[in-house]
Amino acid sequence: MKIKPIAFDSFGARSMCTMIETKDLTITIDPSVALGPKRYGLPPHPIEIQRMAELWDKIKEAVRMSDLIIITHYHYDHHNPNEPEIFDGKRVLLKHPEEMINRSQRNRARYFLSELRKFNVDYEFADGKSFEFGDVEIKISNPVFHGVDEKLGYVIQVLISESENFVFSSDVEGPIHRDQAKFLIENDPDVCIIDGPMTYMLGYRFSNRSFESSISNLKEIVEKTGVKHLVIDHHLTRDINYRSRMSEVYAFAESAGAKAETAREFTGFENDLLEARRKELYREH
Repeated sequence: MKIKPIAFDSFGARSMCTMIETKDLTITIDPSVALGPKRYGLPPHPIEIQRMAELWDKIKEAVRMSDLIIITHYHYDHHNPNEPEIFDGKRVLLKHPEEMINRSQRNRARYFLSELRKFNVDYEFADGKSFEFGDVEIKISNPVFHGVDEKLGYVIQVLISESENFVFSSDVEGPIHRDQAKFLIENDPDVCIIDGPMTYMLGYRFSNRSFESSISNLKEIVEKTGVKHLVIDHHLTRDINYRSRMSEVYAFAESAGAKAETAREFTGFENDLLEARRKELYREH
């Protein structure tokens, strides 16, 4: 199994798009990318806009090469309704558009489905289901909170199992809650990609209590599984100081023989945190 992060916040734009190559099929999860509309009171810098366009081209290429697409929820950095033709001829597993979903995502899901129906797309609502493709098992969690509660809706988590276990968990902002961490622990991943705590809004939209729960849950994932790569990104890497805030998790992972890292670091490259550096971009360019 080859796990290839395609676009993440650590690459310079909001995304968690990941491609997984197995012997029997290729899978892309959450093929979309977006920009934070405001940071430090500033709109996206032209460098960010260019980066988003470059990443979107790479995402479309990943989708073209894939047999199966998985979409964990209906925020625009995880699904793109504007180019539904990229899904033509593909099988797509979707978060259920009507159950355990908030109003905003329900409306977006309905529109997205209406666009998919214009093309030859074999889609299925996947919440809580399991699938087999040759030697590959895919297990989808029941929906869990997007972040701290139901206000922003729900997301599904994904296990892909072949020669090793890979678990993907978008937009849990931590994980904050036990049930968000439970799926990750139960499926004992070798590699885990997870949306980390929203520390750039710590004390505002993200409480110290939620942050403490995130730290505890991340350490428990390391302690109770055989994870070798704990890839923490997305909400976390919008904070230029993310590493110092997460030093306890980094140290704990290292002591357990695991590596905590961003998606960009997982690919062997240095981070490029454009959104976190937006003030600097405007100052220097």
